Amino acid sequence: MQFDRLKRRELVTLLGAAAAWPLALRAQQSVMSVIGFLDLTSPDTFTDRLRGFRQGLKDTGCAEGGPPELAADLVRRQVAVIATFANGARAAKAATTTIPIVFLLAEDPVRVGLVASLARPGGNLTRINFFSDELVAKRLGLVRELLPTATRVAVLVNPTGPNSETTLRDAHSAARVPGLEIQVFKASTSGEINAAFAPLVRERPDALFVDIDPFFTSRRFQLVQLAARHAIPATYPGRQFTEVGGLMSYGSNVTDAWRQVGGYAGRILKGAKPADLPVVQASKFELVINAETARMLGLAVPPSLLVSADEVIE
Repeated sequence: MQFDRLKRRELVTLLGAAAAWPLALRAQQSVMSVIGFLDLTSPDTFTDRLRGFRQGLKDTGCAEGGPPELAADLVRRQVAVIATFANGARAAKAATTTIPIVFLLAEDPVRVGLVASLARPGGNLTRINFFSDELVAKRLGLVRELLPTATRVAVLVNPTGPNSETTLRDAHSAARVPGLEIQVFKASTSGEINAAFAPLVRERPDALFVDIDPFFTSRRFQLVQLAARHAIPATYPGRQFTEVGGLMSYGSNVTDAWRQVGGYAGRILKGAKPADLPVVQASKFELVINAETARMLGLAVPPSLLVSADEVIE
């Protein structure tokens, strides 16, 4: 590409796990900047995330430009910003102490050593948080609203995942108010998910609560099919589950969270320092109900729940 043809604008290249998108930044400089997008899942799974991320860049003055490129080594290419998710943040932090990193993560970044504090991250990392302490209580409240007579809820966690301890603590605490009994089941492999459903089915809890965890998201078809096969009403952490037949989900709007990541990346391109950008909470949460699955389970979804839902899948 002949860069002398690109006077009075700055190109920003968004590098992904499978492709790169050149973006034009409305600025007076003719300097080449590169944004690295690092995600450890397959390209097909992060289309919506990229849409939100690119919208955030656009909101700060970046517009899509030329053809895509592939990048295998973001640090070697000296990208201007790395935007990443989950474990990619650790890999990026280990790879560079100078390139700004904006990451999206459910766990506490202070506890795992990614940032110094939420208000003043320090170093070259900052993030958008899409998990909150109130989320577990909210989801349990929705279970009680859908199933007013429910008394026992099975909670499925990944014992090797980042959120299991927090989820179990919050679940036991939140269950006291509505008088729910929590039964804990654990799985960190596909085989263990199948194994967990055997005692779960025998004990017949009134509902299943699936924890927010990247592994469970990757196994969403398996989880949804098992819940349907055994007629267990289940609540999930994101719309990816309800879109494939899950009964109900409540969680962060991931597309909007990536828009926020894109916004932070755009601010960094304009001179902001990651150390000065506080860790912020994802701003949008969504309730999605699969009405077809509810009918298959013989459940009548209360009108109040249907009205409050952001989307009802028929």
